[in-house]
Parts: sequence; structure tokens; C-alpha cells
Amino acid sequence: MVPSMKHDLTPREVEVVRLISLGCTTAEAGKILGVSTPTADTHRTNAMNKLGVAKMALVTRWAIKLGIAKLNDSLTLAEKRKRGRKKDGWN
Repeated sequence: MVPSMKHDLTPREVEVVRLISLGCTTAEAGKILGVSTPTADTHRTNAMNKLGVAKMALVTRWAIKLGIAKLNDSLTLAEKRKRGRKKDGWN
């Protein structure tokens, strides 16, 4: 297990990064968290700026490296219901 590294992300940015790393779109992350898509997008953008990344794939790598998400993580049942996506084989 990799120990968690320090980061300057807000709790909400951490939530958005975790959801994105689990395959959610920004709109789905907003639905799950009960915020608008533009608000979720702002949290995603701020997190990406703080992490110094410009690609979504790197957000996932940082989420794992920082201990925000694990390789065997998945969405909770409540998160899956809120997301609204049909079973697609991913989470």
C-alpha cells in the first residue's frame, strides 16, 4: 500500500477527483454530490490546476498516488443510483 501524500485540495475537490478517477463524468459527479455541473467543473478545474495536470488520465494517476482512490475502489450503491447511468460494465 502506498502511503497518502500531502495535497492542498479542498474536501470537495477531493470528492470530485475521486469520482472522476472512478469513471464519472463531471456532470455525474455533480449529480452525486448534489451540485450543478458548472460547480463540479469548477472543483475539477481547481483540482487539476493544484495538481499541475491538464489531462483527465493524470487526475486518476494522482488520485491513486495521493491515496484519494485505490485501484480496487468502486462507486458506492448510493453513488451509482445518484449517477443515473445504466449498468455499463464500469463501476
